[in-house]
Amino acid sequence: MKFVAGLPEFRADTAWGSVSLGEIDGVSVRVHWTDRPYRWHVNDGAETFLVLAGAVEMRWRDRAGEHARRLEAGDACFAEAGEEHVAHPIGEARILVVERKGSA
Repeated sequence: MKFVAGLPEFRADTAWGSVSLGEIDGVSVRVHWTDRPYRWHVNDGAETFLVLAGAVEMRWRDRAGEHARRLEAGDACFAEAGEEHVAHPIGEARILVVERKGSA
């Protein structure tokens, strides 16, 4: 059994730094802290994204163009493999990310 305390106050040394909660069958479960956008990217597997604290504007691109949706604490989104997206925190944010280990 593994326990991780203090996640609401967790702060990494760099944007998108994380604390690992563990792995499940090749899938990583991590909490990230950030105050800066990530980068546009496409994962080779599906990704679940849950805002634990703060707010994040999730942006994605598809054939219809570029879209954005604000996620508050408690909101989540699911990106299928191959969907281009980027997360832009609004101030500081803590985000639970579940994705294939080693995914970008």
